[in-house]
Amino acid sequence: MQSDRTEEPTAAPTEAHAAEPAGEDPGGLALELLVHGVGGATPEEMLDDPRTVRITGDATAAVYRRTEDVDAEDRPGEYADKPIPEGYCWSHLTSGNSARALWLILLPFMVVNLAHWMRPAAQARHRAVRLHGLVVRLVALSLTVLLAAAACEVALDLVAWQCAGQPGCAREHSWLGFMAVDAQGGGWWSQPGRRIALAALVPTALIVLLWWLSHRTWSAYESQPPWRGQVAEDDPAAADRPALCLPGFWYGRRLVARLRAAHTAAGLLTIAAALAGAATRFDRKPGGSAWLDALGWANAVLIMAGGLWALYAVCRRGRKESEADEGGDRLTVRVLPLASASVLVLAALHAGWSRPGWGSSGELPGDEAFSVIAIAQGALVVALAATGVVLHRAAPVARTALCGLAAASVAMLACALGGVMSGGVAQWVADRLGGQGIGPPTVLTWQASTIPVLLVLLLVLLCGLLVRVHLRSRQLAAQVHQGYPGARADTPRSRRIGRAIARAALTDSAPAVVGAVAVLTLLLGAAAVLGTWLTGKTPGAAADGAPLVVDGFADCVQALGSWLIGAVFLLFLALGRRAYKDVSARRTIGILWDVGTFWPRAAHPFAPPCYAERAVPDLVWRMASWTQEREGGRIVLSGHSQGSVLAAAAVWQLDPVTRHQVALLTYGSPLERLYGRWFPAYFGPRPLGALHRELDCWRNLWRLTDPIGGAVRLPGAEHPEVDRGPLQDPLAYGRTTRRPLPAPLLGHSDFQADPAFDEERDGLLARLLTRRHRAGAGEREEGGEPSPETLPAQLSEDAEGEGAPA
Repeated sequence: MQSDRTEEPTAAPTEAHAAEPAGEDPGGLALELLVHGVGGATPEEMLDDPRTVRITGDATAAVYRRTEDVDAEDRPGEYADKPIPEGYCWSHLTSGNSARALWLILLPFMVVNLAHWMRPAAQARHRAVRLHGLVVRLVALSLTVLLAAAACEVALDLVAWQCAGQPGCAREHSWLGFMAVDAQGGGWWSQPGRRIALAALVPTALIVLLWWLSHRTWSAYESQPPWRGQVAEDDPAAADRPALCLPGFWYGRRLVARLRAAHTAAGLLTIAAALAGAATRFDRKPGGSAWLDALGWANAVLIMAGGLWALYAVCRRGRKESEADEGGDRLTVRVLPLASASVLVLAALHAGWSRPGWGSSGELPGDEAFSVIAIAQGALVVALAATGVVLHRAAPVARTALCGLAAASVAMLACALGGVMSGGVAQWVADRLGGQGIGPPTVLTWQASTIPVLLVLLLVLLCGLLVRVHLRSRQLAAQVHQGYPGARADTPRSRRIGRAIARAALTDSAPAVVGAVAVLTLLLGAAAVLGTWLTGKTPGAAADGAPLVVDGFADCVQALGSWLIGAVFLLFLALGRRAYKDVSARRTIGILWDVGTFWPRAAHPFAPPCYAERAVPDLVWRMASWTQEREGGRIVLSGHSQGSVLAAAAVWQLDPVTRHQVALLTYGSPLERLYGRWFPAYFGPRPLGALHRELDCWRNLWRLTDPIGGAVRLPGAEHPEVDRGPLQDPLAYGRTTRRPLPAPLLGHSDFQADPAFDEERDGLLARLLTRRHRAGAGEREEGGEPSPETLPAQLSEDAEGEGAPA
């Protein structure tokens, strides 16, 4: 049973601790702070006890203890030879209530935000680094424009312009009856301009919803004040501090607010441009109203001015990490969205003005808009690829994913996801309306037709990977029993172990798969735009008159692509609906957010919120406040999987005094295997080496059967003692007297079952104690670091100024 009991905030020493004589605490108390990984874990699972108590935190993220350990500090003698176990549970940050299912529509935004952090590790090329961030922010802005354009295509073009303009289609859908055109002309809403002005409420509501979600989630997740501890100026590692050590890394309020204003304005101005484009196209025809035409020109100027302002807000500056970015930009944040909303209202009034003789025939100019967006995204991705190559060549790092092209590849996948979702909803709505001649723009049909081709190529690639796994597993099956002294070969057992190792190694092939998909997507997208421009027809119609094989292939890919893109959209809806009702499905989707939302929102403000901006300060505050209350207190920060990434990020944020009392134990850790390869500027060999130099007490456990975790691979002879592995998995090859039943393959889970876990944890605690005895308090103060006596006052001041820690 879990209790909700909480203790008082630990920002300053409690009276009980302050009153204790200095010699009463033996100085041997140790804390084991467990941090779970992807998918989450309950406090009962983490602490292996059905009775847990919440020590500090709230229902979203909190620290728990076993009931019997709540008052462990008052009984130090009972914990002289063992640590006090605590568990930090952060799973509700990514897979909490049912509203998280709506985050599926934010998937392209999350992916492009990842691209920002994938730049190569070339710190000295400042201009190229800034250009890299700028290009990613522009790609992110294009995704917002694409989303708004897709919403306009559905609401304004397919529904209000095409279907409501056809009496037959409008009669089949009674909810469109008040906008229908009949023999007498129809009612007040039947004029095309008024129909599209009313339909503009749908994309406007979508943009406002995204603005609200961004603002609300920032307040709930990312507004935690950072730890105020600073690095001593004469700290030997201060000159080579990784970015994650900087005090403002996990607090980018100013950038998120400015980008939120710019993207909101861009979305509203896209809707205004759709309204103005439809109205001015009629006004500029012979017989059109001169003053309405002049008002249309004025609208165009205002839309262009607002767009330039939004573009300037995006291009002006990136993240500021040297300190907490709490600055202003009030003019942009407050005025730009309101000004854009005013332009949208003016465009709606202009479009809704009475225009006798105006009829809605054909389609709105969607082909031009979507083609321009596709070309702009392709050009930006190519520019991002060129910048990445320059940065990688300036400071090449071994094992970097795609040699600097990772950011461009992931940005291309984000654009492809945005295109699939846009085309899917347009195709699905067009099919549901069912009117004669009603359909999405031609360019979207061409893009949908490339999906079957891409899937066939992907199938060939996956088949090659499966063959590789099969051959590798057969090779390993003849060797695995040799790792167990005295074991006799058991062919079925060896095959299972060999397959597990071979499948786990597929993770290292992910860069090649991502790169291949990105290149194919870019080429097929370019072919779709060229096909639209050269023929102006759908693929099937463009192939009329060609040889039968070509004509049949074109018809097949067009029909299959249209069906697939609609099916993908329905799949998103089904996943969202299931996640809204099913906790287990919501938890599965939460795993995606665990990996994708670790990083702060630096490129797209509408991306799902960064849980690390809450979790990292939580861990830092807990470790700093616990150690400063107990002279000689020691902490083993124990992180599994994604929890090891959070643990490393928290250690980077600690002040030197606290860091000397902390050891790091990671297991199933993707620090080097995934984060080091894909995010080399932040988790490459240089930052991880700096972390080890500053922390010293660090051990990492890994297995060959683990598809996620791996060795840290610190370079040079000065880091030989971090990794321990590969650990045996399974723990026993066959049946033994100690293990009479077959031992399971553990893979990525249950590292605590391995005896190496307890050995390394106890070894780290002993090492901390030995180092504390060797380095006296006088030596620590001579090193220029803050004296322990000053930390309680600092914590008290921070608690008064910023509020008590969570």
